[in-house]
Amino acid sequence: MTERIAIGADHAGVHLKDALGGHLADRGYEVIDLGTHGTDRVDYPDFGAAVGRAVAGGDADLGLCVCGSGIGIAIAANKVPGIRAATVHDQTSARLAREHNDANVICIGERLTGEEVARDALDAWLDAEFQGGRHAGRVAKISELDAGLA
Repeated sequence: MTERIAIGADHAGVHLKDALGGHLADRGYEVIDLGTHGTDRVDYPDFGAAVGRAVAGGDADLGLCVCGSGIGIAIAANKVPGIRAATVHDQTSARLAREHNDANVICIGERLTGEEVARDALDAWLDAEFQGGRHAGRVAKISELDAGLA
C-alpha cells in the first residue's frame, strides 16, 4: 500500500511545499496537498491544523508542514491530539525526530532551510524508523498529555 502524506504550507512556505511534494510523488508517495497554492497572505495555523487533522483522522499516514520558520506551523499542528510534529533543520534532526520522538509530522522553514537540505532532511525522516525501547515510554507520556491524563 502506498503511504499517504498530507502536505500544507502558508504563503511563506508554498514554494518549498510544492518542491517537496513533487519529490514525495517521485518517491511513490500519495501526496494530499491541503494548500495553500499561492503567495497571497494566509495564516499558518489553518494549514498546520489541516495537516494534523488529516494525519490524526487517518486520511494520511504522515504529514509535512512548511512555513517561514517551521515553528509556528508545528505549534499549530501539535494542538491536534495525536500529532507529534517536529521542526527540523537538517538530516540529523529529521532522523532523530522519527527515531526518538516518533514524529508523524515534519515541519520545515522555507526561510531557514534550502531546498536541497530540506529534501535530504525529508528523506532521512521518511527512511528512519521509531526505535521504541527507552523512547517508547516518553512518547507514551506525550500521548497522555494529549488525553489530558498528565
